[in-house]
Formats: sequence, C-alpha cells, structure tokens
Amino acid sequence: MADLEKIVEDLSALTIMEAAELKKMLEEKWGVEAAAPVAMGAMPAMAAGGGAAAAEPEEEQTEFDVILKEIGPKKINVIKAVRALTSLGLAEAKGVVDGVPSPILEGVAKETAEDAKSKLEAEGAVVEIK
Repeated sequence: MADLEKIVEDLSALTIMEAAELKKMLEEKWGVEAAAPVAMGAMPAMAAGGGAAAAEPEEEQTEFDVILKEIGPKKINVIKAVRALTSLGLAEAKGVVDGVPSPILEGVAKETAEDAKSKLEAEGAVVEIK
C-alpha cells in the first residue's frame, strides 16, 4: 500500500500550476471530470431542484452612509436639518450643504440613516443612503 503521509506531503508542495496539470492528468487517466464538492446536507435540496438554497446567505449591511445629493429650494432649512443631525456649527453645516454631493452621516444604523433621510427630504433635499 502507498505511504499516504508521503502523498499528502508531495501534494502539499505542488504549485497552483502543477496542481491544475495534475487535475487534468487524473481526469484523462480515470475518465472523469472534477466537480466542486457539495455538502451532504445540501444534496436533498439540490435533488429537489432547490440548488439556490445551498448558496450561502449574503451578509446584511449594518452600517450606512447618508449622502446629500441635492439641496433643493430651501437651503436654509436644509442647513438647519444638517446641524440638527450632526454636531456641526453653522459655518461647517453651510460648507457641507454648499459642497454637495457630501456625506452627512457615515457608518450609522439603518434606522438612523432612514430618519436622517426623511428629515432632510422633508426640507426639500435629495438624499441617498449607501
């Protein structure tokens, strides 16, 4: 019988190119085609036509940025809203509003971002949440 530890060591020393060539050679020799491994728990779902169920769920975004895209007709009210949402002074808030597009809040929770968006939009601004 072959020394399995030696085989493992030899395979571990292969470069990516050598491993790809080995894969091709084994496919030709054995008359098979290598496929991605499938977890046993996903097999019944795939057999039933639910291959998408085996995919890993996407991570839900937890931090959002509130971006002021357009000021709208009520610039003074938008400046006041920016000041209320941030700790900026009058001059800093005016600078943010004048420099659109500009971030108002960064890395905040979804509820906070939605609240800020609604307050700014109530004053006529166009806001985007990223």
